[in-house]
Amino acid sequence: MMDMSKTYKVVAVSGSLQKPSRTLVLAEHIVAALGEALPIEAEVITLDELAPHLAGALYRSQLPAAAERRIAAIESADVLVVASPVYRASYSGLFKHLFDFVGQDALIDTPVLLAATGGSDRHALVIDHQLRPLFSFFQARTLPLGVYASEQDFKGYAIGSAALYERIALSVARAVPVVTAGPTRPVAEAARLAA
Repeated sequence: MMDMSKTYKVVAVSGSLQKPSRTLVLAEHIVAALGEALPIEAEVITLDELAPHLAGALYRSQLPAAAERRIAAIESADVLVVASPVYRASYSGLFKHLFDFVGQDALIDTPVLLAATGGSDRHALVIDHQLRPLFSFFQARTLPLGVYASEQDFKGYAIGSAALYERIALSVARAVPVVTAGPTRPVAEAARLAA
């Protein structure tokens, strides 16, 4: 039975360096759909706002307070929504650099809903071949169904495809039981509290 008294902290990360951004639109729609299914408190982090702080930093201690707060938000999320545009068959190096600053054990058992945008359906496997392995390293629980959107799914910078809305709804429906089940191992919660 779902505990509706709990408010879930949902943190969305958009890996786009552009504004306006289809990737950001997709991430926001996924967060909104989660908000219809669960009581949430949401925060959206965009790579374009963090890029100037990340590019010259080699160590987390070199980050300014604003960037440190954003990384701490990622680490303390109950649910992550991570969306990236496809650059040359993968996410960008700066997107990876952001996650290089995230604590190695900070995301253990954190549910992560993966999403990506690309110019065509040729890039749809980026979720399973690039994003899922990254979050497997963190021992996060990548949710069973990611959401991929191509340019044809948008009208300008708005979703223009009923099929994409359906994919978002299905991914959220599949995510909710995992999110509400809580950590799968007591060790995961202990690791989070110790961090």
